[in-house]
Amino acid sequence: MSERASESSARRVGGQAIVFGDNVNTDVIIPGRYLVSIDPAELAEHAFEPLGPDVQRRLRASGVVVAGRNFGCGSAREQASTCLIGAGIKAVVAASFSRVFFRNAINTGLVAVESADAVAAVEDGAEVWVDYHAGVIEAAGRRFEFAPYPAHLREILESGGLIAHLMATSATSGKEGV
Repeated sequence: MSERASESSARRVGGQAIVFGDNVNTDVIIPGRYLVSIDPAELAEHAFEPLGPDVQRRLRASGVVVAGRNFGCGSAREQASTCLIGAGIKAVVAASFSRVFFRNAINTGLVAVESADAVAAVEDGAEVWVDYHAGVIEAAGRRFEFAPYPAHLREILESGGLIAHLMATSATSGKEGV
């Protein structure tokens, strides 16, 4: 694969959508009793558990969560984004995010973009693709634009999250630790 093709595929993520409404809180995304774990695979087993096994099966078959306003509201917990990664989710497209969820998503390497127009157009099971360099969502046979991620956020995502980014940065700078 050419370097250009590799760069393009790394910045374009997506898959089949699972659609949720407004105000999906972190207690629904990952119930508090599972917060003792930080293992993405273990957390994924309990993602959206309060909504039942059908939703959990559909989540694991999806690549993108699409949601309404205020996705990730509630208590601040990194495991909310980590469990989505463990379930195979590559991106969350929402009308808006809780600020803490948005930062946790980026810090764990999960693409999170806001587009109320895309959310309104996407139906459950539709293919959704996000290019966070170009600032484009492709869904429902349409293109939706959003502000492309700034360079420092792209670097965090492409490193696999903030900790991996800091470790890579310190390794290349000759400094030990983070």
